[in-house]
Amino acid sequence: MKAKICKIGARILLLAIGLNLWLPLHAEETPVAKAALSASESTNSVHGDLKPGPDAGRIAFWTARLLQDYQYLRRPFDASISTRVFEAYLSSLDPQHVHFLQSDLNDFSAYRTNLGSRTLNFRREADTTPAYEIFTRYMQRLKEHVDYVDELLKTEKFEFTAEDRLMLNRHDLPYPKDLAEAKQIWHDRLRYEYLMEKINRETRKTNDVAAATPSEAHLTLTNSDGGTMAVPSEMPGTIAGEKPSQPKTMHEEIVESLSKSYHRQLRVFNDYESSDVLNVYLEAIARSYDPHSDYEGPMDYEDFAMQMNLSLFGIGAVLQAKDDYVTIEELMNGPAKLSKKIKVGDRIVAVAQSNKPPVDIYGMPINKAVRLIRGPKGTEVRLTIVPSGAPDTAKQVVSIVRDEIKLESGEAKGKILEMPDASGNKVRMGIIDLPSFYATIDSQGNPTPKSTTADVKKLLKKFREQKVAGVILDLRRNGGGSLEEAIRLAGVFIKEGPVVQIKHWDGEIEVREDTDPSIDYSGPLIVLTSRFSASASEIVAGALQDYGRALIVGDTSTFGKGTAQQLFSLVKVPALAELGHDPGTLKLTNSKFYRASGASTELRGVLADIVLPSLWNDSTDVGESTLENHLPWDTIESSTYEKVNMVQSDLGELTKRSGARVATNSEFGYLREDIARVQKERADKTVSVNEKQQLKDREELIAQHKEREQERAKHKVTAPTEYDLTVAQASQAGLPKPNSGTNDVSSAESDSLIPTRVNDGDELTEAVGSEAEHAEAARLGETENILMDYIQMSKQGPAKSNAPMLAQ
Repeated sequence: MKAKICKIGARILLLAIGLNLWLPLHAEETPVAKAALSASESTNSVHGDLKPGPDAGRIAFWTARLLQDYQYLRRPFDASISTRVFEAYLSSLDPQHVHFLQSDLNDFSAYRTNLGSRTLNFRREADTTPAYEIFTRYMQRLKEHVDYVDELLKTEKFEFTAEDRLMLNRHDLPYPKDLAEAKQIWHDRLRYEYLMEKINRETRKTNDVAAATPSEAHLTLTNSDGGTMAVPSEMPGTIAGEKPSQPKTMHEEIVESLSKSYHRQLRVFNDYESSDVLNVYLEAIARSYDPHSDYEGPMDYEDFAMQMNLSLFGIGAVLQAKDDYVTIEELMNGPAKLSKKIKVGDRIVAVAQSNKPPVDIYGMPINKAVRLIRGPKGTEVRLTIVPSGAPDTAKQVVSIVRDEIKLESGEAKGKILEMPDASGNKVRMGIIDLPSFYATIDSQGNPTPKSTTADVKKLLKKFREQKVAGVILDLRRNGGGSLEEAIRLAGVFIKEGPVVQIKHWDGEIEVREDTDPSIDYSGPLIVLTSRFSASASEIVAGALQDYGRALIVGDTSTFGKGTAQQLFSLVKVPALAELGHDPGTLKLTNSKFYRASGASTELRGVLADIVLPSLWNDSTDVGESTLENHLPWDTIESSTYEKVNMVQSDLGELTKRSGARVATNSEFGYLREDIARVQKERADKTVSVNEKQQLKDREELIAQHKEREQERAKHKVTAPTEYDLTVAQASQAGLPKPNSGTNDVSSAESDSLIPTRVNDGDELTEAVGSEAEHAEAARLGETENILMDYIQMSKQGPAKSNAPMLAQ
């Protein structure tokens, strides 16, 4: 039967809480026998066993109820879903299958198929004790693991001469059958971690010694009066008048570092509160229906809103956890920077709210520390800091008044390139880098609402003013966001018509259209995608491909997330509204996306018209198909829309020219070598725990990188003139100063999910990161070449074979 078609706004999903909701019959519950641990598997007690909070049962009941009744598939919380939840909860605590034992699974086996009846019952009060009992057992095993590591670090003579290998990723392997097998796994993993620490320290020490000069070998500390003093580097952590401590051996340093790392992990879980366990359990329930349904606690929703709004209220600092300290990694435009009392590298050790006493955050999980530092605009927060480079005792208190912080790094950004064509005439091309589809969630509470489409329009307006002949919309790093913004953005490039079809659980299909006949840009357009382009990105790319409006260039396909989620605040449930606190938010998959042509974007994503070499083209590590409980790919009837066919006639020639360039481009040659190496490593799935082999592999990669850099230096050419544009600059007259003319990739945008250079003295990290940046720069450069060909063809038919190749 033909599905009904609904226009925009004609159908609103109503979650009718409390109105004739179906209630399952109460089922008999089988209690889990508390199996006693054998003497060999006993352990010291961890923190007091957590128990369900007074509201846990009601929150769990309504979360599961909404999922059962309103998730896209409308699946009952039966034995099959219960099994998924059971396994998902175990894996969320122990993703590498190294802690839980087979005996643990046996002890909890009765829970495997009856979690549904325990959660959805006539009392509307779920029994969440299984989650807490399983968590307590996990804590027991984790404590055993850390105790065993402590023992090994004291007694083990670490040697790495045998030709043994380790399976690092155990996610798909069985849990250890007993404690003896678990200890062998723990032992093997610790050996590998020790080896990596040893190699990294040895190579870093060698690099530091080679790089240091007498004038550089000191540590600068800042005095309270603003002056500085130098401390010799051979006396780290000392100041005048103090006796220098005896330097640690490398073995002692490694043991200390590994011990801290393991105890830090134990402390993170040891700090869990009852609500944290409930959050993890409800996430497991939600994701057992599909990979994108989710439960979010109050703080999680705050983080989501911050990402969508591109703003937060705080001090304006990027924080990172380093050796149990919360360290200032970067200062943004905000109160911390304006105070001039905080700098990069400072360590925050305590946080106080207004007139309240300070809270010690040393060793606190970074997410909890951040939430103490954030707060409402205009409120005071007092930070106790240890200045960068100073001893731990050099503490000072800084008072800061919180303000709104704009997350400008998440905004759309523009770039204008200027280069000669085959005739020597200057041609300008525009690039829009769009990291996400952001939109202000609460416009009433935000004085400066954000809109992806509004920002892109400003950049396009600047492009038109500057006579740009072609545009690249870069969605390589874009994981999605607002559906409304995706629809509006697609409408920027087409006259009007359907952008996406949305199929609801009952088969009803809603066609979401661009109803604005105006077009902000009508010239040659390329959408650059990758395996990390997902959700809203795929809607835009798919719509522009269906209309023949844009050429899709990039990885073989995009991520393949073709489902839509609705946020539902649980406080709207009458039974939860009376709790007196925020019970969290449910992100519910309630529909499925289809392109205007009728093809789903689920699993298959959007296929590129021109495929460029990539580490991810044949990857089994990235994409919707790698996620559990994904929905199937299918098709529905096509919408009615008018194709503009701006691409198809030139596609063959564009593909041919690009293929010829890629075949002879040295950067793509290097990338093909890297692809072959990575594919071999993926097929092996194990890593060597032989020191000579590790050093050999490392040295080969570093030597290969240095050889490539020498070849690159021989062929440096002048890059096109580049003008970087922020959204704010797009509204100003003229153009900013051009970037320096070089083909160095230090400023190139690389995929955020590909390793990038880290300036920590680790040659291998820098080499791998640099090669990833070169690869992405080459892919962007070839996309620019394709656009130049496309521009010429759009003006004068097929361009001559001597079309210029842009610097890469």
